Amino acid sequence: MSRIGRKPVEIPAGVEIKQDGNVVTVKGPKGELTRTMSSDITMSVDGNVVSFDRPNDDNKMRALHGTTRANFNNMVEGVTNGFDKKLELIGVGYRAQLKGKTLILNLGYSNPVEMETPEDLKVEVPDNTHINISGISKQRVGDLAAEIRAVRSPEPYKGKGVRYVGEYVRRKEGKTGK
Repeated sequence: MSRIGRKPVEIPAGVEIKQDGNVVTVKGPKGELTRTMSSDITMSVDGNVVSFDRPNDDNKMRALHGTTRANFNNMVEGVTNGFDKKLELIGVGYRAQLKGKTLILNLGYSNPVEMETPEDLKVEVPDNTHINISGISKQRVGDLAAEIRAVRSPEPYKGKGVRYVGEYVRRKEGKTGK
């Protein structure tokens, strides 16, 4: 059995779960998330514990078992605590600012890069070299963080670019003279 898939998910107080066929809705103090789960994996609610079962042991079902449980656990975690990602800008003149719902990034290009922030995510710029993204959907938070990082990902020679806080960038040695 899948190690992740067979672990039960405990539902904290204040979280409601609705299942309509293979559409699961989780409602909590921070908001509501809806996701279509695989119809092959069965979800059983027993009090405040949810468990998942698979019909057989072929490779696709085994992979789907753990993935379904992990996605559901992330939904429960999101509506109770939420998720956040922190980015930092490393480089001379690299800075970020927030004007309304528009994130403006100056990353060494001839023009600043402007990105519209989604309504369901909260984007903060505490100082001009840090960006904080928070929301209830782990996927949406990670996607926006990856999109911002992809504008100028860290390069290996000087380490300049947008990186996650705590991310290690392997440095390369530059050219050597004779």
